[in-house]
Amino acid sequence: MNRQQILDLYAWEEGVCFRCPSKGLVPTAHVETIRPSAGGVQDVRACRDCILQMEADRKSAAARRGRPYSPGRIGIDDEGD
Repeated sequence: MNRQQILDLYAWEEGVCFRCPSKGLVPTAHVETIRPSAGGVQDVRACRDCILQMEADRKSAAARRGRPYSPGRIGIDDEGD
């Protein structure tokens, strides 16, 4: 898959990327929802560049483990170790 095909697997909305917040508001995809000990709920979001990097990391990790890789699944905990 090319970069755009991978990005098209995610739903995008304005937000702040957890990996590079200095970019400010940019298109982001939902990565995870966390519940901080201080209370409440916080959505964790990532920008396009970071999503692509995380997908590349997932693909490399899958290859090292000899497991199949399926893009578009960041934040879905079904891959196990």
